Amino acid sequence: MGIENPVHLLFIAAVALIVLGPKRLPGLARALGQGVREFRAALERGEEEGPEDEPEDEAELAPTAAQSDAPARPAAPRS
Repeated sequence: MGIENPVHLLFIAAVALIVLGPKRLPGLARALGQGVREFRAALERGEEEGPEDEPEDEAELAPTAAQSDAPARPAAPRS
């Protein structure tokens, strides 16, 4: 269900050019490329850290100051 034929890619590019216009298309392509680079870098950082760096249980996490100082609020009745 991918792009098997280069003609499909050309068709998508032509539709994008018509819809967005020639002035906005290069900026959109730059932003898309930057997003892909940031995503790949984040994946690589995640692989370097590995799952052994993360706590296994949420109970090990210390509560923040906002959570421990705030009084418990009763749930509002639903209508």
